[in-house]
Amino acid sequence: MDQQVKGEFDVSRTAEPDCDMGDGAVVGRNRFDKRFHGGLDASSVVQMLSVGTGVSGSAAYVALERVSGTLQGRAGSFFLQHSGTMARGAPTLSLTVVPDSGTDELTGLSGRMSIDIVEGKHFYTFDYTLDNAS
Repeated sequence: MDQQVKGEFDVSRTAEPDCDMGDGAVVGRNRFDKRFHGGLDASSVVQMLSVGTGVSGSAAYVALERVSGTLQGRAGSFFLQHSGTMARGAPTLSLTVVPDSGTDELTGLSGRMSIDIVEGKHFYTFDYTLDNAS
């Protein structure tokens, strides 16, 4: 990736009705509202589906997030795709810009974001490329 921005974000969660997957299997649904600060000055809405297992510390989630605001002063919006797993307490997380989802001055955006939670505060690192030639 060509560029990187880092910063903090605020997040709030709203539980939504669970999804019945049949045979007693239930998938949780949540909405998250975020406010990014720093090189990414934006708001977002996340729709997440999650499932836990009978093994403590094992779970998974998928989500789509629409981010709208400015990235290094360029205005527009884009989508992030989340995929997270927890295998007996060992987490993996992937957040990737959905190809060709950038609008306005963020057309041609690609990249990956990482999230860290330190002492209850949420931080992001966004590695990205902005190819306006497309």
